[in-house]
Amino acid sequence: MSSFTTSISSEVFLSSSCLHPPPSLLCTCSDHVSLSDSERTQSSTCVCVCVQVLQALQVKYGDLYRQDNVVLSGTHTHCGLGGYFQYTLFMITGGYMKAAIEPLVNGIVKSIDIAHNNMKPGRVYRNRGELDDSSLNRSPHSYLNNPEEERRRYKWNTDKQVLVLKFTDQDGDGIGMISWFAVHAVSMNYTNRMVSSDNMGYASYLLEQDKNPGGLPGQGSFVAGFSSSNLGDVTPNTRGPYCVNTGLPCDYLNSSCPIGGTTMCLASGPGEDMFESTRIIGHNVYLKAKELYANAVEEVTGFIHHAHQWVNMTDVTVQINETHTASTCKPALGHSFAAGTTDGGGGLNFTQGAVEGDPFWDGIRDALLGPPSNQTKECHHPKPILFSTGEMNWPLPWHPQIVDVQMITIGSVAVVAVPGEMTTMSGRRLREAIKGELESEGTLKDMEVVIAGLSNVYTHYITTYEEYQVQRYEGASTIYGPHTLSAYLQKYRGLARAIAQDRVSELPAGPQPPFFTENLFNFVPLALFDRKPENMSFGDVLEQVYPVYRQVGNTLTVFLRVHADDRDKTFVTVEIFDNRTETWEVVHNDASWETRFHWLKGSNRESNATVEWQIPPTASAGSYRIKHFGHYKELKGLQPVITPYEGSSDVFVCITL
Repeated sequence: MSSFTTSISSEVFLSSSCLHPPPSLLCTCSDHVSLSDSERTQSSTCVCVCVQVLQALQVKYGDLYRQDNVVLSGTHTHCGLGGYFQYTLFMITGGYMKAAIEPLVNGIVKSIDIAHNNMKPGRVYRNRGELDDSSLNRSPHSYLNNPEEERRRYKWNTDKQVLVLKFTDQDGDGIGMISWFAVHAVSMNYTNRMVSSDNMGYASYLLEQDKNPGGLPGQGSFVAGFSSSNLGDVTPNTRGPYCVNTGLPCDYLNSSCPIGGTTMCLASGPGEDMFESTRIIGHNVYLKAKELYANAVEEVTGFIHHAHQWVNMTDVTVQINETHTASTCKPALGHSFAAGTTDGGGGLNFTQGAVEGDPFWDGIRDALLGPPSNQTKECHHPKPILFSTGEMNWPLPWHPQIVDVQMITIGSVAVVAVPGEMTTMSGRRLREAIKGELESEGTLKDMEVVIAGLSNVYTHYITTYEEYQVQRYEGASTIYGPHTLSAYLQKYRGLARAIAQDRVSELPAGPQPPFFTENLFNFVPLALFDRKPENMSFGDVLEQVYPVYRQVGNTLTVFLRVHADDRDKTFVTVEIFDNRTETWEVVHNDASWETRFHWLKGSNRESNATVEWQIPPTASAGSYRIKHFGHYKELKGLQPVITPYEGSSDVFVCITL
């Protein structure tokens, strides 16, 4: 029925039907668990990345891969690189950074190339189960505002189901797996300064290590993708929130503490620190996915369909009842947006659940940015508007107005690409609505509908109308107003109906979004060259290793003089000497869970790094070394020249206890 294959730089899944040739491509971005220093940002796909990926694919493959049959879905790690989104709010701290977007685009395209060149006939199976110990609703007060009759239909206030698609070749040998589970990738908390794909990346790492024994992360033939779903109000911090300065419970309604406000109200767990929590949640998700993969016997057969539309989300009319309509709004963020969540507070005196503005902050807003219009305030009621981003267009629009809605069906599985973070109940309503439309004509039966969150472009949150009234963080961050979910339900129903009736070709494409190429700004000064102290070279070891380490319980640390730019390669390798071949063999790289790369930018264009290797129980006794790789910039004449370099620790011995 379908062809399927694998990738390296991100998880790419290609599926095509023998009877319905155009393929569909799902790419879940943010690969593995590399830990290296970065600015802390959220990882989701965006207009710039999508446009540039599609442009590159068109050059290589013509019209084979298009806007309607390619989905880019982010795992939503909060420990990724920034600077690749074209809207002002998302790049306000540093601006648009070519050095950030190019590796993303190149890595995704490289993954697609590998997948395309390795397509083979295969089979797809589906399986689902429940994982009940790895998620918690972080806004239960909002959830309780949904109708009681609706809530009684569900056992939990978060979605516990895990959906797995298993891919094999014609002989039944495993090729890959993709799963969806609704939980935020925020086990690595706001104190972290390393690039990490968090709990979902660790789950992927574990399963791929299982299926690719002896291989380095991202280099095996089996691909395991762990994707986001309707995670908007779902946290992995299962100990729940408490006041970290007193140990007492936070205020239930606004998640604040008597002393310290929202900053002191933090959720944590299940581990003793963020690394252990990431490991525990990732391991739980991995075990459930592995179990479902092993027992997946229900084959997915049928045709592949894909539907896509651009939508101006600032002006969608929705039918409230038989006599009344309403409309979505220009984007705006409420006061509770600035309060943050129990996964990380905002740091000022904002609180969640604010339904009235604050004269002090409103005055500062009006002086700096201008007041929101009466129309926008009325449209967003009861949200007190902090930033009227839909009315802020300098130097570029602050939020997207035109977004895409998209759906791909692979036989009896419908993947709904949603450009934001749906809450638990929002996702349930959407899945139910789409399932009804897909099965309405009788040609599609027993449809499994899954939400692929944070797809293609980022538009913050999507709450239910009832949750919006409470105005916790998620409601304050529902940027198109209280009827946002109703608008999406209407649009996705239209896509599902078109697929069910085989009328996708009749769908209007909708208005194209702008792509800003001339006015993209950057606040980070470009370094003309990199500097190092005299009598030193890039890659020099500042503090050497000890001669001997125990196999378990030791963390090995190396301090280096570096410029951290690895140009699509690893920053770090841990290598063991093979006495039989008299060669060095790589056993870990910077994507391995056991390694950490801390980069510290110093003054005067100088920087250092610390490399850590946490020696695992599986480490073989023998002679080891740690190597670092990077690039530095120097001026030759008036032209900048990029030069690779590497450094190495002394040889040390790892002994068995």
